[in-house]
Amino acid sequence: MNKQKIIDPYGSELIQDYSKLITDFHLEKFEPSLFPNPNRLMRRGVVFSGLGQKAIADAIRGKKPFYVLSGIMPSGEKIHFGTKTVVENIAYFQKHGAETFILVADLEAAATRAVSLEQAKKRALDFHIPAYIALGLDPGRTTFYFQSENVEVMRATAALSRKVTLNQFMALYGNAEPERILSAITQVADILYPQFRKRMPGIIPVGPDQLPHILLTRDVVGRMRSEKYVPPSAIFNKYTPSLDGSMKMSKSKPESCIELPEDPRLACRKIGRALSGGRDSLAEHRKLGAVVEKDMAFELLKQHLVEDDQELGRIYREYRSGRMTSGEVKEIACQRMTEFMRGLESGIREARGRVSELKFVKPV
Repeated sequence: MNKQKIIDPYGSELIQDYSKLITDFHLEKFEPSLFPNPNRLMRRGVVFSGLGQKAIADAIRGKKPFYVLSGIMPSGEKIHFGTKTVVENIAYFQKHGAETFILVADLEAAATRAVSLEQAKKRALDFHIPAYIALGLDPGRTTFYFQSENVEVMRATAALSRKVTLNQFMALYGNAEPERILSAITQVADILYPQFRKRMPGIIPVGPDQLPHILLTRDVVGRMRSEKYVPPSAIFNKYTPSLDGSMKMSKSKPESCIELPEDPRLACRKIGRALSGGRDSLAEHRKLGAVVEKDMAFELLKQHLVEDDQELGRIYREYRSGRMTSGEVKEIACQRMTEFMRGLESGIREARGRVSELKFVKPV
């Protein structure tokens, strides 16, 4: 791979062209028709690409075993809309029969974010796991574990390190700092963990910045022919844009980033200042209509806040025709965001009371 094709999952550089990403890395365009009752994100193109989609679609249709897996990075006290997207996709596959695994990446947090294991565990139990449950994860059908407490994953990390070359790592990541190598190979072990006892397809819902981990795992599986692991599948979701219209919400721009959870009044103020698709004057707007594609309040409705396709279509048509104004769209977004935030906070409080009942992989 040349330098232009390197993605750094630990950095801040963003994917700017999703179509080019598909071409450069020989990914599959996402095909919602493969899956029964595709969710909002799948229907509306937020999930834009994948790898090995057919294996998962066949497992769902044939009612055969498969798994869905994702990780929690306990480096902060809040999450973002990208995490919400991942959890909703986990919940989709869970409802369609996937064995579900959620790992807390405490070793990765220690290696790459200088977060102690104790702090990572506290954050995960107090906030992150309850937030995942509040966003739709079924805790009764989910196996949880901490990397640092899963001896099988740690042993596999050591064994899998022999299957990765420095040149291969540099080609995928462009950087070979020891902590990144350790983190990446641990993620390979995590992705394959459900197959330690039973070989089966698995799907990993992620943002495009996590693509190198998927490619590395598939490469490693290809080098382990005698073990006959099933190469993991993946789906990739687009970023939720920043409210100023740039590529992704980022904590470095707090006025353009809505965190989860956040005070609804503050979130509404941010929505009020968001990039609009409306015209410069009301007369011009009524005549020409909105440029809906550049409107960030509408983007929030599309990706996260309006479930019903017919309702979203009505808002789109009214706004594009000029009959609905930017202020009206922002008011709808504010109302829906307030409802969502209140429900999320309530859900997190309720889920905290269930943490002691969850199924964790026990330390050996």
